[in-house]
Amino acid sequence: MTRFLFIFALLLSFSALVPVQAEDLLDVRDAATEPVPVIFDTDIGGDIDDAFALGILHLMADRGKCDLLAVTISRSRGNSADYVRAQNLAFGHPDVPIGWDANCPLNTNRGAYSDQTLALKNPDGTPRYPVTPYTCENTLRLQRKILADAKDHSIVWIQVGESTNAAALLASGPDDISPLSGRELAEKKVRLLSVMGGAFGFQDPKYASHREHNIIMDLPAAQKVCAEWPGEIVFSGYETGDAIRLSVCGLENDLSHPSPNFLWDSYVAWCASNKMPPTHARPCWDLTSVLFVLRPEKGRDYFTLSEPGKVTVLENGVTKFTPCENGKHRVFLTSPVQNARVQEAFVNLIFIMNHGKTE
Repeated sequence: MTRFLFIFALLLSFSALVPVQAEDLLDVRDAATEPVPVIFDTDIGGDIDDAFALGILHLMADRGKCDLLAVTISRSRGNSADYVRAQNLAFGHPDVPIGWDANCPLNTNRGAYSDQTLALKNPDGTPRYPVTPYTCENTLRLQRKILADAKDHSIVWIQVGESTNAAALLASGPDDISPLSGRELAEKKVRLLSVMGGAFGFQDPKYASHREHNIIMDLPAAQKVCAEWPGEIVFSGYETGDAIRLSVCGLENDLSHPSPNFLWDSYVAWCASNKMPPTHARPCWDLTSVLFVLRPEKGRDYFTLSEPGKVTVLENGVTKFTPCENGKHRVFLTSPVQNARVQEAFVNLIFIMNHGKTE
């Protein structure tokens, strides 16, 4: 089915976009064989795409493509930290630090899939996905420590939730961890900030006025990051992930077997809590912000970049992109052909997650 979709999209595609030095901006590796050091900043527990994105990061870590330095939580939805711990354990990476603290905003209405997944039991009554003892670190201190210890201009910060934690970093001053301010650490240590957020209307004008969730849930933080972040930012807007859907065929044939497994159980719990069948093909919002920066190799042609510019967050939560020659912001764009290609990539990654295949 996915191969048919790809060929069909290839035949129907029009106005293919021309990449604008995409590999020059986004190849965040010092060498092709070196893993990319990643901070994954997430509001996991709301929509299921955060869990899939984290699964891809674990898979890429197994392949030596990334070094998952930490998972930091920007908004708790149910017991988000325990859910991340369970996923880290299920994917064989128990040592990945988790950043969460009591000041983390809480959304009690959207944690059903994370809590329901953790509540699952084996036939003997033991937890299906146990949460072994661990320590949650203060998010800001963890992020400052990772940046202070990192090689200059090396960290890729992938933000797939609110801008709360990035804004807190920018506002932080020198401390016992580093004599540098948060802004100085970001400028010196972060190579790229990859944000799932905003909506821009490049591919469909109807999205130009869309108030995207990750922006409006912490509007002051989004405004601060867009205005003050000292380095390069790439945005995967609402319209990009909405156009790329998880393949129902891939979910049913590959993710559901073997059973049980962590992501399939999480997906089924998400569907149940949102009164949708597992045949509902979810948008790939957060997954794109991971894949596009960890798969930059020339020839894959997963995405196109806008020209350089500046993203501004308006008071009503709408995001506007203004081209400018020396702008540090760009937006991911995709054509119908690229959408089919990326969907095929996600089908393959889902299969590999469950069946242990390697390239």
